[in-house]
Amino acid sequence: MSEEAKYYTKQPGILTGALVGGMVTAPLIALMYLADILAGLPFIPFDVFDWLARNLPGDVIRFGINLMIDYVITPLELGETSSVAKTLEHIQGIGIVFGIGVITGAVMYKLFTLFQIRQVYVVGGGIGLLIGVMMAAISQSVNFTATADPTLQVLWILFVFIVLGGSLSWIYSDLTTVHPTPAKTEEDQRLQLINRRQFLVRIGGATATITVMGAGLGTIIREQEEQDAPVQRSTLTVADLPADLPNMSADVTPAPGTRPEYTPLDDHYRIDISSRPPVIDGESYRLRVYGLVEQEREISLRELQENYEPVNRYVTMSCISNRIGGDLISTTLWTGVPLHLLLDDWQVKPEATYLKITSADSFDEYVSIDLIRQDPRIMLTYAWDGVPLKQKHGFPLRIHIPDHYGMKQPKWITDIEAVDYWDEGYWVRRRWSASARVKTTSVIDTVAVDHAFERDGQVYIPIGGIAYSGAKGISKVEIRINSGDWQEAMLREPLSDTTWVIWRYDMPFEPGDMSFEVRTYEGDGTPQIESPAGTFPDGATGIHSVRTRIPQTITPESTDTP
Repeated sequence: MSEEAKYYTKQPGILTGALVGGMVTAPLIALMYLADILAGLPFIPFDVFDWLARNLPGDVIRFGINLMIDYVITPLELGETSSVAKTLEHIQGIGIVFGIGVITGAVMYKLFTLFQIRQVYVVGGGIGLLIGVMMAAISQSVNFTATADPTLQVLWILFVFIVLGGSLSWIYSDLTTVHPTPAKTEEDQRLQLINRRQFLVRIGGATATITVMGAGLGTIIREQEEQDAPVQRSTLTVADLPADLPNMSADVTPAPGTRPEYTPLDDHYRIDISSRPPVIDGESYRLRVYGLVEQEREISLRELQENYEPVNRYVTMSCISNRIGGDLISTTLWTGVPLHLLLDDWQVKPEATYLKITSADSFDEYVSIDLIRQDPRIMLTYAWDGVPLKQKHGFPLRIHIPDHYGMKQPKWITDIEAVDYWDEGYWVRRRWSASARVKTTSVIDTVAVDHAFERDGQVYIPIGGIAYSGAKGISKVEIRINSGDWQEAMLREPLSDTTWVIWRYDMPFEPGDMSFEVRTYEGDGTPQIESPAGTFPDGATGIHSVRTRIPQTITPESTDTP
């Protein structure tokens, strides 16, 4: 073969294929996002991420979570952990599908070159179809938010990936025929390279335009829908609530800078196993109760609300993945039906020992029937903060089990089966704690240097935070300054026996570099575990500490007693 012919038949390689794969995949992701919003079709990046999260070994998932929190969210101070983590999950899903497109382009172009394939459209379309079949299978197994007809969902996914394969083939074909004649001189070769690059630049410009327009339009539509949407997805109402918190007249006031005692609804942390929460219509929703019961039944949300006197309870819930001093803990008012009352009405058979509770996102957990009968605080909850649960918080139904981490408390409940055995729930199968009882903890939220006050000629600096023991109560909180003696803090009356306790200590002013530590005791005097342990598998333990510099002089904010 002559040098002329050799140059003329030179074809795009792996790197070009990877580049083109990325350029084609980016606008397809944007179009999938737009189709998700406009037509309720699956957004494959989220489905792929969810599928991996549910099928990778638990150790791998845990390593990824720790990596994200310890090396990204916390050191970069990106914000509230659960919301930032969800955003990073979305980015990872998009990155994975983008990577699939890049790899597909590289592999296809290598195959075309290596085997001198002429029927590139057939092969490319076939590869796209194969990938589409796999993506459709993944989507159908984990997607709980797409509202389009399932057949249309599958056809859409197949179409998208056939387009991917076909577009890669078309660009490959054009790249190999961009020069109609062989290059005879070095100048000819240079011009041919320029032509090829110009072609790729034009392709890149077109795909970038489509990507930006698709993603931008989708974002605008999504934001508009959220603004126009009703506050809740149900017309159901709940009982009137007290106008004030039950401890409004408590003697101890929180130190300035302490986290809100009652968490604003939209700020309540959320951890779940799906990129997006399941979409459930409140009016057509039915809770299926079956198994070891006298008669299987389906119960509407309205029946639960109208047939039972609602119970309101202030509840603090924390995540088993919460680090010492972390923000995966929140408090709000839960409203629902005591579950022990439902056991009798459902006529659960004597041989039944557990309820297997399953959610719309396939999460499952087992709850002891004996525990339900012993603790009337366990309830099926349909409202937070006086309004029906938001979609992201578990609408239409979730369970509250005092003294247990959130991993034991399913949301979006669709099925309850009475069974005569215990089995591992979703997170237990991934080697997290089988009991998941809350570990008692205390946290320093603030050293309020800017809110110093004067009393009886002495300047004080308020220090404050929270102590939490699940449902075990808090009897005492102590603070230690610069490794000195432990000093007892003041405790604010809690909202209920299932919420955190706000504590406060007014430190006499002392300038310099200061270290602060805090510890607490449960209601019966049991001290919190001071030895440090990570979150896996039973929840974190250890002493929370902070360091700060107190300036040499301070102007008191007031002379009033706090």
